[in-house]
Amino acid sequence: MKPLLERGCRQMLLEGPTTPAEAALLAVLAPLGRIYGGLMALRRWVYAQGLLPQVTPSVPLISVGNLLAGGTGKTPLVSYLVDLLQRHGYRIAVLSRGYGATGLRRDSVRLVCAGNGPLLTAEQAGDEPYLLARRHPAAVVVSAPRRSAGLRCALAQGPIDLVLLDDGFQHLALRRDLDLVLLDARRPLATGRVLPAGLLREAPAALRHADLLLLTRCPLPLPSLALLPERPQVRFGQQLASHMQDLAGICRPLHDCREGRVVAFAGIAAPEDFFAALRQQGIKPAATLALADHSRYDRGQLERIRALAAGADWLLTTEKDAVKLRATDFDRPCYAVPLELVCYDEALLAAPLLALAEAGRHPAGC
Repeated sequence: MKPLLERGCRQMLLEGPTTPAEAALLAVLAPLGRIYGGLMALRRWVYAQGLLPQVTPSVPLISVGNLLAGGTGKTPLVSYLVDLLQRHGYRIAVLSRGYGATGLRRDSVRLVCAGNGPLLTAEQAGDEPYLLARRHPAAVVVSAPRRSAGLRCALAQGPIDLVLLDDGFQHLALRRDLDLVLLDARRPLATGRVLPAGLLREAPAALRHADLLLLTRCPLPLPSLALLPERPQVRFGQQLASHMQDLAGICRPLHDCREGRVVAFAGIAAPEDFFAALRQQGIKPAATLALADHSRYDRGQLERIRALAAGADWLLTTEKDAVKLRATDFDRPCYAVPLELVCYDEALLAAPLLALAEAGRHPAGC
């Protein structure tokens, strides 16, 4: 019931009210949204005036963040950036707040990866930092609600050329060299309202502080948003990979699932996007189960999936969900389907990133 309510509430905030009751609820929430938006704008101003301290890292730092609360494809995008920078030989650190990690206190710092693969479980690290550590074992990944403490931990792991601040647009306590802000090209500002009356973390005017806008889930022909034409826009498409991987690490072609009964489940911000992507690949799930974002997969959740999977030939889920599951959780193989990004403007994106990474490798005066 709770995931259903969460999805229904998110849909209302994303697309607007569809019933008189929803319209009445939003009328009550609208003043709260304006107050929250004003407080967030004031907070930015206070930092800009130097009235609250900012830590200046000793290496270049790039923030990757959202204006919308969840569902823009940030984790695959951060993974894409790590891969881009590592292909050019740079050593990268990723700072995450570790959302969903068990027992992570405000002053906790957890080294998820020191450059030799994951050191913690997904439950200890948070599913997104663990997934990044598994995809990029040579990177340094740290989970820390206080990102300045996480930065100290990351830099203690040896020379770092560049730091990526995951989900950092509103985290102003660290000074950044570049602000990358993700927007879903299909509905970049949702209804334009700020939490709790909408899904925006800040008013749209905050986009003036972005250096690059990263448009995700771009349809073809490629769009160009007019909301901030003076900011460069880098466009991304996304698709499911042509392969899938079971929980023991065995790969096989995704098209194998076109035959037989498929059950799909996902605990991400927009599970329907995953199910739609499967259908685009010619895979038609007989049943789907949309769970709350960052689902923990306790006994009750696993029982729901097992009941739904009775008689299924294939169980499919996302990589983000799979890192919290074990091969012994089900009596049939469960496969994770990776998400792949396609960047249509990579030169525009790569130029400032590589310049900063090179500056980090060769500091001024060295």
